[in-house]
Amino acid sequence: MGAYKDKGGRWYVSVRYKNWLGEPSRKTKRGFTSKRDALTWEREFLQKYSGSLDMTFNSFYEVYRNDLQNRIRQNTWITKSSIIEKKILPYFGNKCVRDVKPVDVLHWQNTIMETTDENGMPYSPVYLKTIHNQLSAMFNHAVRFYGLPENPAAKAGNMGKEKCGEVLVWTKDEYLQFIEMLKDKPASYYAFETLYWCGLRLGEMLALIPADFDFERKIILSASHNLP
Repeated sequence: MGAYKDKGGRWYVSVRYKNWLGEPSRKTKRGFTSKRDALTWEREFLQKYSGSLDMTFNSFYEVYRNDLQNRIRQNTWITKSSIIEKKILPYFGNKCVRDVKPVDVLHWQNTIMETTDENGMPYSPVYLKTIHNQLSAMFNHAVRFYGLPENPAAKAGNMGKEKCGEVLVWTKDEYLQFIEMLKDKPASYYAFETLYWCGLRLGEMLALIPADFDFERKIILSASHNLP
């Protein structure tokens, strides 16, 4: 353990650790501009493999990704990771996981609720809840598998809400007038045809894969098994 300089003047570390099988392994990381950066990386690396939560949220995100990415649908992970990287890590990234308190989550919520999208509009209540759910899911993972005493996001309470208000439903005639205008846009046309005639939710449709289409029986298999 320790940091060393290579012939090019860059710093590197070579770490001995035990992998998930309990076997001795070694990891070398090069290219650091300072000894401090090299030692910081070494400390974070060892904490990840020891299961300690005395690591930054950025490092825990790597643990979370390694634990979860191959267990859920690729599209689901893309959605999760986009929210985490854009809405969560910029605020919590450098904080120690164990040190995040409910009041920190509350302040983060206030920041997110004051944020606007590219059109200058505030986020919808449903999207706010989706963002909060991703943070809470990370803390739940830390509680379940890495010994975090409690989920500070759950203790702070949610933001946003599950569903929007009253939903207006098109009549068949209204839908047919709408879909007629999309015939020159195949991707949109077939997406709306699937949503309307099959009664799928948007998330269910986005989770569909080629294997879900049974062209012989002319049916779409349940998309719910593809959702997280």
